[in-house]
Amino acid sequence: MSNVLRCIIVDDEPPAIRLLEKYVAKISFLELVTATTKPLEALQILETAQIDVVFLDIQMPELSGIQLSKIINNKTKIIFTTAYPQFALESYDLAAVDYLLKPFEFERFYKAVLKLNEPKTIETTTITDDFLFVKTDGKNNFEKIYIKDIQYIEGLKNYVAIHLTDKQIITYNTLKNIEECLPTSMFIKTHKSYIISLAHISKTDSNSVYIDTTAIPIGDTYKKTFFEKIQQRKL
Repeated sequence: MSNVLRCIIVDDEPPAIRLLEKYVAKISFLELVTATTKPLEALQILETAQIDVVFLDIQMPELSGIQLSKIINNKTKIIFTTAYPQFALESYDLAAVDYLLKPFEFERFYKAVLKLNEPKTIETTTITDDFLFVKTDGKNNFEKIYIKDIQYIEGLKNYVAIHLTDKQIITYNTLKNIEECLPTSMFIKTHKSYIISLAHISKTDSNSVYIDTTAIPIGDTYKKTFFEKIQQRKL
């Protein structure tokens, strides 16, 4: 990268600012203009100075990071830094470059800033066969299902329940076998017993993802990967 990007840090916690200042100082293509604990002060800076990047906390007094980003309205690139994973979907709608969940190490920070000069693209996967044949009752009984209709898949010991948009199919199989047949750009495991379709998510919070009105748990082991995948738009 040859262009130096001018950045500011906005976070109401001084320890978080100090850590980000330390990280920014290690990046040759970043120039820190200032850091502030006051979002209204940051807004004034953004209106009067040329700023390329904002490292922005979300939960702040006076003005939240989400509100500030809406006011900025794509005038500068944003990397959210927060301890609250439930805002990941909204940051996705706001076209943030990345979404860093505190606490994060320098390696994760570095991966985020590398995206700043990359063209924004959406990863797609071409599926040659967009359907599966699932074994039902009987030796040679199979039912054809379309991958786009799969909402989520639930492991039930020696069986798997495949929840479609209009019905449910129970098959003698393992969650692992089913997972290997699905495109990784469209599905993700959120719990040891659940695989969900990203396309069918209606909303999410810290501990659950909702397919329509059905709440599906997000296990601690899968949480970070899940929210990062949403943010990166790997649908």
